[in-house]
Amino acid sequence: MFGTAAGQGLRQFAELGLALLLSLLIGLERELQQKSAGLRTHTLVGVGSALFMEVSIHGFGSLTGVPGASVDVSRVAAQIVSGIGFIGGGLIFVRRDAVRGLTTAATIWLTCAVGMACGGGLPLLGAGATLVHFLVVRGFPLVTRRLVSGRTVSQVELRLSYRTRRGLLGRVLELCTARGFRVTDVHITSEARESGKVKEADVVLGLEGRTSAHPLVEELTEWEGILGVGLRAHRDSTE
Repeated sequence: MFGTAAGQGLRQFAELGLALLLSLLIGLERELQQKSAGLRTHTLVGVGSALFMEVSIHGFGSLTGVPGASVDVSRVAAQIVSGIGFIGGGLIFVRRDAVRGLTTAATIWLTCAVGMACGGGLPLLGAGATLVHFLVVRGFPLVTRRLVSGRTVSQVELRLSYRTRRGLLGRVLELCTARGFRVTDVHITSEARESGKVKEADVVLGLEGRTSAHPLVEELTEWEGILGVGLRAHRDSTE
């Protein structure tokens, strides 16, 4: 049972260790980006996939020579590919028109493949796929930004703190559209709160436009009743 010959030798432990290292690197990148699936999830998926492959290849040796018994090592691998979709699907969600979690779900899928490659005795392919992950996730956004710079519609988030019951939100929306921006999302981040006898609220507006939003911010800071204005680039909706 505890022998090191029947698929439990140094090679198999080395393959599990390599799957641990590569999936940890992918998970660390997702963790640093503060995504919903981070270091632990990717590491467990990678090591678990590698172990499934080890069991698929080495775990049924006792059936060799048994009459009527057939061993197909590809069956477990096929079930891993279909089963990992449940984890990936759970990471994707839609809020209004924004789809989030696609990139993270794809990295889960890739980490599973990396683990399977390591467990199946193809460590170089697993290492190459890990490098491809960093090339795509880190390198592609830089390239696409340069290619489409100045030609695409910019997406920003405008954060406002304002006094309620003055019609300010409606006036802000009118100003945004008048300045050439399209309002894609209106999200109240906190309910109206009492500040003395004045109620205050926070709102996040998703804006799309071809011009800079900084003049818009400068004008809003001069409005009476606007308590705070913030601006930041819109996050990639597929992450």
